[in-house]
Amino acid sequence: MSQTDAKTQLESIHAAAQELAQRRAKGEVGALLQEALRPKDFPQAFAIQQTIAQQFSAQGNPIAGWKCLLPTTEKTVVAPIYQQDVYLQASECPIYPSSKGLARVEPELAFEIGNDLPPRATPYSEAEIDAALGKTHLALELIKSRYQNPGEANHFDALADGLVNQGLWLGPELLAPAEIETGHFALSVEIAASGQQASETLQKAAVHPNGFPKAGLYWLVNFLSAQGIGLTRGQYVITGSYAGVLDLPLNQHCQFHYGDLGQFGLQFVAK
Repeated sequence: MSQTDAKTQLESIHAAAQELAQRRAKGEVGALLQEALRPKDFPQAFAIQQTIAQQFSAQGNPIAGWKCLLPTTEKTVVAPIYQQDVYLQASECPIYPSSKGLARVEPELAFEIGNDLPPRATPYSEAEIDAALGKTHLALELIKSRYQNPGEANHFDALADGLVNQGLWLGPELLAPAEIETGHFALSVEIAASGQQASETLQKAAVHPNGFPKAGLYWLVNFLSAQGIGLTRGQYVITGSYAGVLDLPLNQHCQFHYGDLGQFGLQFVAK
């Protein structure tokens, strides 16, 4: 690549990051980026994503966690979650609603980083990563795309935009995690009655997409390390939804039961 081409690509990455960062900060949506700014491959998409992270960090909103899945031949799932978008066991969870006025969330487990995992030349073993972990929390990923029509966005468009993440709600600690099956559980969400609406209970067989929820975490640590990025104490990692996206009402109490793993209640309020 010539110096001119490299400069043009860098300018495109910064312009794309600027646009998507503004949308995220304001909870706004818009059209797909101009064709010249849309990422054409994983390195460009990841560069846009990380340029957004640099902009937010400079504004006092650093990376507080990551979302990931084990990569496949078709796609790599990795995106940052920002400090100002993390809510710890709050009874009300602020969220930018969907176009239908609903809270879109994904049930997950969140792994706390208990000790720093700085980038290094040799890969971390699973035992080293396990030793660096703190608590495991029941959690909800908060979902919203910054594209008006997310179905038009390809994987690289979505990756640049943080893979529809708008935040993370952290629930209670998972007790005795070593003795409990975490690959699957019976999920139920009890939605309280409101006005003319009767109470409702959603039930799903929750299954982790990788079978073993730490699988993506082990991959993420070494993927980030190879990019010169470390994980630091107090950050959280979520590794995939157990039940896809749930569309839930605002301003109604929702009681989540994660099988034998625990339960929590909250209500979603519009930002």
